[in-house]
Amino acid sequence: MLVPFKYANKIEAGCDEAGRGPLAGPVTASAVILPKDFSHPLLNDSKKLTEKQRDLLRPIIEKEAISWHVSIIEPTKIDEINILNASFYGMHEAVNALNTKPELLLIDGNRFNPHKIPHECIIKGDGKYCSIAAASVLAKTYRDEIMENLHHEFPQYNWKKNKGYPTKEHRQAIIEYGITPHHRKSFNLNFQADLFS
Repeated sequence: MLVPFKYANKIEAGCDEAGRGPLAGPVTASAVILPKDFSHPLLNDSKKLTEKQRDLLRPIIEKEAISWHVSIIEPTKIDEINILNASFYGMHEAVNALNTKPELLLIDGNRFNPHKIPHECIIKGDGKYCSIAAASVLAKTYRDEIMENLHHEFPQYNWKKNKGYPTKEHRQAIIEYGITPHHRKSFNLNFQADLFS
């Protein structure tokens, strides 16, 4: 059962990201401020939901949220500042774009690059607090949509299915076709030796 808020007297923004592990595509970060009375029976950590459930929740969150934003950090930026910093950078961007200023940031995870707004890191927070769960749903659905669109440009990597993660099929495609502008060059993309190990 998700908790609707941590502090009843504060405007809280839940923050989460999607796409730290893939070899290709952006990392997306979301910040969401929900009404204190918001609830939905499906809302949960996006990883525990089906694609259909996430897609159903997305417009509900967008409509009901007091404020929300999704930031997209492209592979060139990831390569420049590394994936962890890119995740923090994306969350900062998302928070800065909110049209209501939060008083506290609830961050999914155990680390964060401090913002001028106070924050609390919450391990597995996307399974504990509604605002973080909502942020996880938006970050995941926006990133999946991007990868599905990129699939039409580069179908040989099957990003529609693997979303850029290092599946055996994706690694084999890199060996056969090389990398694209959407691959993260700072990641280890040399799979010749270990593909079948």
